[in-house]
Amino acid sequence: MNRIAPILLGLLVALGVASTMLFVVDQRQYAVVFALGEIKEVIAKPGLHFKLPPPFQNVQYFDNRILTIDTADVDRFITSEKLNVQIDTFVKWRIADPRRFFTSVGGSEIIASDRLQRSLRDSLNNEIAKKTVSDVISGKRQELLDLVRNKMNEDAKQIGAEIIDVRLKRVDFAPEVSERVFDRMQSERKRVANERRATGSAESEKIRADADRQRDVIIAEAYRDAQRVKGEGDAKASALFAEAFGQNPEFASFYRSLEAYRSSFRNRSDVLVLDPQSEFFRYFRGPGAGQSASSPSPRK
Repeated sequence: MNRIAPILLGLLVALGVASTMLFVVDQRQYAVVFALGEIKEVIAKPGLHFKLPPPFQNVQYFDNRILTIDTADVDRFITSEKLNVQIDTFVKWRIADPRRFFTSVGGSEIIASDRLQRSLRDSLNNEIAKKTVSDVISGKRQELLDLVRNKMNEDAKQIGAEIIDVRLKRVDFAPEVSERVFDRMQSERKRVANERRATGSAESEKIRADADRQRDVIIAEAYRDAQRVKGEGDAKASALFAEAFGQNPEFASFYRSLEAYRSSFRNRSDVLVLDPQSEFFRYFRGPGAGQSASSPSPRK
């Protein structure tokens, strides 16, 4: 028992020393090995690693995941139109160089976040001062964000960080200018509406005039075609009458006389004062009165 106790004590001491020499690096972390207060090694590969026991070497861990800066504060900026706008933003960033990150900000994410927020405000202030409200809201928004991200990346490299993305969550007018801006927007919309109404009225008159012209053309062409058809019909009718009357001229003369009698004596009040021996009444004088003078009379 006297021999086993020192052995067990020695094993416990050896295990304690070995535990201080082994450390595990998670895949979500960087491990920075310090030797007497100075950075000796930066380990980014996950797994089991060895080091000297304290106080010769110690390890400090840093997060290598993408971090977010998203505060509840809303910053004010002035556009090129001298209008105050309120902008709410968020930033995605990560630690890219643990060695520089430790030497510049002491490995503190809070200090790094403060420096990046100051860089964000300065970059936005410089870029928004060159843009209009329309550019910030929609027109050149992506261009603005790209410029801000590039400028922030230059500042972030100095502390061993990297900017992944910069986004605008909300862009609002300051309360003191909102009403004035909305009134101007309303006036602009009314002007556009009046212009479109005027353009619509002009187009409407143009369409009506064109429709009237087309109607007149269609009516004229229809009247022309009708007259042509009517003329062709009259010509055919005249040809048919001529052909029919040519086969029996005496009957044709008699038929035309009957038509003349019908037209002349259409009403009972019609009165004609004529010589009874006139040519108009030749078919009233007898069956053969319509024949020529050279033809023999059928009766005395």
